[in-house]
Amino acid sequence: MSAAPVWSVDPRTGNPRERVAAEATAEEVDRAVRAAHAVRDALADRAARAAFLRTAAELLEESGEHIVEAADAETALGPARLIGELARTAAQLRAFAEVVDEGAYLDVHIDHQDGSRTPPWPDLRRYKIPLGVVAVYAASNFPLAFSVPGGDTASALAAGCPVVVKAHPDHPATSELCASVLRRAAARTGLPEDVLTLVHGFDAGVELIRHPLVSAAGFTGSVRGGRALFDAAAARPAPIPFHGELGSLNPVVVTGAAAAERAGEIGAGLGGSMTLGVGQFCTKPGFVLVPEGAAGDQLLKTLTETVSSTGSGVLLDHRMRDAFVTGVRERAALPDVGAPVTPGAGGEHTVSAGFLTVPAARLTAEGPHDALLEECFGPVTVIARYVSVDEVAAVLARLPGNLTATLQTAAEGADPDAARLLAALTPLAGRILVNGWPTGVAVAPAQHHGGPYPATTSTSTSVGATAIERWLRPVTYQSTPEALLPPELREDNPLGLPRRVDGRRA
Repeated sequence: MSAAPVWSVDPRTGNPRERVAAEATAEEVDRAVRAAHAVRDALADRAARAAFLRTAAELLEESGEHIVEAADAETALGPARLIGELARTAAQLRAFAEVVDEGAYLDVHIDHQDGSRTPPWPDLRRYKIPLGVVAVYAASNFPLAFSVPGGDTASALAAGCPVVVKAHPDHPATSELCASVLRRAAARTGLPEDVLTLVHGFDAGVELIRHPLVSAAGFTGSVRGGRALFDAAAARPAPIPFHGELGSLNPVVVTGAAAAERAGEIGAGLGGSMTLGVGQFCTKPGFVLVPEGAAGDQLLKTLTETVSSTGSGVLLDHRMRDAFVTGVRERAALPDVGAPVTPGAGGEHTVSAGFLTVPAARLTAEGPHDALLEECFGPVTVIARYVSVDEVAAVLARLPGNLTATLQTAAEGADPDAARLLAALTPLAGRILVNGWPTGVAVAPAQHHGGPYPATTSTSTSVGATAIERWLRPVTYQSTPEALLPPELREDNPLGLPRRVDGRRA
């Protein structure tokens, strides 16, 4: 029986574009993982890894026109958005090269022998080593920055881990192009091409998470798909870390004072954020608590104007479009739910943006309205109108974990509810914003892109310098002769690494 073909499909029409590859069989997945495992030692050289990452960034940019053209044809995200995403992806690769050069991620600690301690200390030297082969499951909504050359891949390679990527079916041609660029970058810097391999197919993804030589996995996608892989990772004879980003509502609370001070500004900002990228950002504000009263009404008036002026758009595939149309219809049919701007089908292949309203009182206890507290992927948000801060707190107490949570406040010192509401939002998310909008995730050392389940399955971040920590494990050498120590732990620090010696930064 021949393997199923993998087709590139145009989401603007639903028509196939080209046959790109074939779904990987179990034997082919096994070969890909074993090939990656066989070259893991080639990534031991930090200088070579940093050069590889920088070269990958350069080659992506050189191939940018071709990559953007392919990605737009498969995702309908548009050249402007994809050019920006390509720049972000290249910058991310270079940022991890800098992390590798600096070496602080190795977290070197040296405690010298000290017989005066109770109990006595032997000589202890600790640092972090790569886990091994990492499986990366590419995202649908970011065909570059969270896919083959994206943050999971870049951080795993930076850690010294070979990567096997399971391509997303929404952009297989783009995935093949990017994989070829990364393999070419490896060859150009003297590394084996198999430090990065690519497989296609649902069954291949299942085989990958079960393979005994896969040591960790990174995933960005749906709660259903991510949870199935997470459970499979835990059910292995030797369970492995599974760092999954699964879904997020990204709640926003608008205080009464904020609405009174700048209702129009908040309404316009919300409209822009929730419709950005046709509502397909994982950080889209999907649930907003707005006060009852004239100021809240004005906010919704501006939101209505902003969303109404937004044209219909194409989602990443028709399956997502159907799920969006059905999800909006079911939510809008609930009692006391209004649709000032009705979201749904905008045409045969498109969707229209909109928002739903509901009294917050409907959400303070379990019931059919709980569907409004679940992510709906696409250009829609839910506005819950509240009458008191206590009602806000009661609703927030029922929310699941999120990537972000946002507080819109009045001028500093003029908002009596700000501190209490910020405290209520903080347990819900990994990134807390004040007077901003969550769409847009800076690739910075202090960034945290993660949150309590179901936002993510671990406490780690998938964006920023510390994303490298997911693919490392600590090991301590005790009373080990200098000649047997790895260079990173030797007394004379031949690699010039930052480290702590006897509790002090050296």
